[in-house]
Amino acid sequence: MTKEQSLYAYILRIADTNLIHGQRLAEWCGHGPFLEEDLALTNIALDIIGQSQALYQYAAQLNGKGQSEDDLVFHRHERQYYNAFMAELPKGDFGFTILRAYLLSVFNHHLYTALTKSSDNTIAAIASKSIKEVSYHVRHTGAWIERLGDGTDESHEKMQNALNELWRFTSDLFTVENSDSIIINDGSAVDFSTLEIAWSSQVREKLSLASLTIPQENNQQLGSRKGKHTEHLGYMLAEMQYIPRAYPDAKW
Repeated sequence: MTKEQSLYAYILRIADTNLIHGQRLAEWCGHGPFLEEDLALTNIALDIIGQSQALYQYAAQLNGKGQSEDDLVFHRHERQYYNAFMAELPKGDFGFTILRAYLLSVFNHHLYTALTKSSDNTIAAIASKSIKEVSYHVRHTGAWIERLGDGTDESHEKMQNALNELWRFTSDLFTVENSDSIIINDGSAVDFSTLEIAWSSQVREKLSLASLTIPQENNQQLGSRKGKHTEHLGYMLAEMQYIPRAYPDAKW
């Protein structure tokens, strides 16, 4: 695998996770618990979909096949997507949505912080711009976790149930492929696994403040970087890709 091919696959991993998570957040548009939070979730969705668009544009350039970001989003099938499992799970209740957004936002914050030092100028620029948005996402969702986790008995139970469901997908965020070594060694990319300690420390501190207990089971689900997915992604892509596939000249 060439450096360009390795970087292409690496960027798709980040872009796909952002896009699919953004789609799940967008499902809350018009359904938020109150107007301000409805708008907040929608804006966070727009932020991370915008980040994915910038990454797809660069990935299309690296691919060298004359593709656009639209081609990468709307004309790849399920097994050609490499998003983290966590991003594709159904939106669930508000607590589930907030906790997932926090876990992914903290990951992105550490990832983009590291990528601002990338030897690849395009990646460094995207990371520098994105980290400003992600910092807000971490603060916003983190405040909700404390509010709900340490709130009423009902809100605490829902947050604990969400944590019990989501925790088994966390190790998947940090998986590394052998092909990554090419771009990690030359400074273009960061090793996902090196982010886990900082991510875990920050997340565990927040969960403790929210009086939430991390599950003891170690039934971690892995394989998304090889194109494996839950049954939920295919249904989402079928809906998301319908118009561009039915009308190939449609634009994002």
